[in-house]
Amino acid sequence: MKSQHAPPLSRIRWIAAALLCAVTTAHSAGEIASAQTAVDQLPPSATLRKIVENGAIVLGVRESSVPFSYLDRQQQPIGYSHDIALKIVDDIKKRLKLPNLAVKTVLVTSANRISFVVNNQVDLECGSTAHIAERDPLVAFSNSFFQYGIRMAVKRKSGITDYADLANKTVSTTAGTSDERMLREMSREKKLNLRIISARDHAEAFQALKTDRAVAFVMDDPLLYGKIAQEGAARRDYIVTGAPLAFETYGCMMRKGDPVFKRIVDDVIANMQRSGEAAKLYDTWFMQPIPPDGINLQFPMSAEMKALFANPNDRTLD
Repeated sequence: MKSQHAPPLSRIRWIAAALLCAVTTAHSAGEIASAQTAVDQLPPSATLRKIVENGAIVLGVRESSVPFSYLDRQQQPIGYSHDIALKIVDDIKKRLKLPNLAVKTVLVTSANRISFVVNNQVDLECGSTAHIAERDPLVAFSNSFFQYGIRMAVKRKSGITDYADLANKTVSTTAGTSDERMLREMSREKKLNLRIISARDHAEAFQALKTDRAVAFVMDDPLLYGKIAQEGAARRDYIVTGAPLAFETYGCMMRKGDPVFKRIVDDVIANMQRSGEAAKLYDTWFMQPIPPDGINLQFPMSAEMKALFANPNDRTLD
């Protein structure tokens, strides 16, 4: 028989939840106070202070930049670049003494990624963003973590081998990229009269090639290999060809005017490259089967990449 004085079960549950909330809040408040002390002991950094005040760091991630930054079947971000971003987050957690710092992600595209950083919607974007000189007045870039050439994917049966073969034809690229700008400049300078599809993302641009709405997809060569590898047995139907339009590097992007935050990001990348950790990460994402479908890009590390890892830097190549 229940005691007439025992509180209802719902009341007990409410009290337990309230106590748990109070304990959690106290714990969080203690962590935040400790983090505020830690950030006060560092040289001034608007980004670190924003992270402490919000109790979270916000990462910009991509939807289909395989294998750099893309979504798995559970719609969670994964990839070579994303792993680098998470290493940077781990370092920030230690510096701020915030082991439970929340990590939030925001999907960005080639067209909006810079504005998302500039407008404080994203604290750090490690995806497939080229560090080119024209972007330096807008955002800051970390040490480079990848070097590549801009080429094109075509169907093997097309017989296309170089850009002159594209005259008066339709080609695809991704809107908001340096590749799009260079493609338009080349069309004008060489009088190729290209019809250019500027797709929302890399998946859409490759789909134009796949469905014959375009005869070529012009993009960074590792991204081309990534899209082709996703075709499974049909990957043999495509090739990457053409002399590189240019050579570029990828870096993590952050707001300008925060040298303290940039130094943290740079140091993590440099330490990964010098220690051999970056080479192991490269092997994981470019030379082994990767999720979600177990594709293997079979994209060996270039001599230029090895040189970059031996001498970490944030220089542009244009």
